[in-house]
Amino acid sequence: MDLKDKIYIAGHRGLVGSAIVRQLESRGFTNLLIRTHKELDLTNQVQVQTFFKQEKPDYVILAAAKVGGIHANNTYPADFIYQNMMIEANVINSAYENKVKRLLFLGSTCIYPRAVEQPMREEAILTDVLESTNEPYALAKIAGIKLCESYNRQYSTDFRSVMPTNLYGINDNFHPENSHVIPALMQRFHQAKINNDAEVVVWGTGNAMREFLYVDDMAEASLFVLELNEKDYQANTKPMLSHINVGTGKDVTIREMAETMRQVVGFEGKLTFNSTKSDGSPRKLIDVSRLSNMGWKYSIDLEEGLKKTYKWYFNQGKL
Repeated sequence: MDLKDKIYIAGHRGLVGSAIVRQLESRGFTNLLIRTHKELDLTNQVQVQTFFKQEKPDYVILAAAKVGGIHANNTYPADFIYQNMMIEANVINSAYENKVKRLLFLGSTCIYPRAVEQPMREEAILTDVLESTNEPYALAKIAGIKLCESYNRQYSTDFRSVMPTNLYGINDNFHPENSHVIPALMQRFHQAKINNDAEVVVWGTGNAMREFLYVDDMAEASLFVLELNEKDYQANTKPMLSHINVGTGKDVTIREMAETMRQVVGFEGKLTFNSTKSDGSPRKLIDVSRLSNMGWKYSIDLEEGLKKTYKWYFNQGKL
């Protein structure tokens, strides 16, 4: 990409979108198109069409989505499938109509079946039943991948998709009721430290294994895939199996993550596990060999990423 190219980042205030903006700005890109939801409702076809016709972006990064935890997915399934599908359809179609050079769609590894061989390979998509708690969201993300692939086949566009593993970092959601495991635990450890609590209790046995990727690594990987020349991209993908897993290729137990978190936060009390609570899936690890073969690997390990996250939130007064 040229430094003067117009780059539209949809979802620029979210965890990944904001990291991509930081990454682009650090590289000297200044012609970034960003709009808040109030300024541009991506579920509104007319608004999206008007925006693209007026601005004519050269590149599009589609990081906007309606997201939430298990409770939100179970409570508002219609909202999750409708809003995400509308966002994807409107942006991808307008990108085609306005001759965008290249588009990158950000999905989620929840696209893979509930009972799938570990580590999860790209080929596992659409091979079995999805996890019921987030099926509507997962189906919308699958639709986004297939939209990109279908436009590529019919119109020779260059629309690409990346599927990140569990992300964390700056601008994460620290809401006490619907945050993910890392921000939720970080907040609890911090409060326990301030209150001089004797212990912090973690749900589950601590034996479940999860893969975590720092969001700045995700931003770097996204731009790597977006800028990869077409020949190398096509050599490592297939027309109807084009999405790319993004992660570390390594996982840790929840216990190991919690122990690392305790050290980072500086909580000196006891760490205990409530085994009456569910562990969820015993393991969720993705195969990153496709991206590795293309030449990208993560650089920020879990401890360093947790330190960066804790420092930023502490300085922002979020905790």
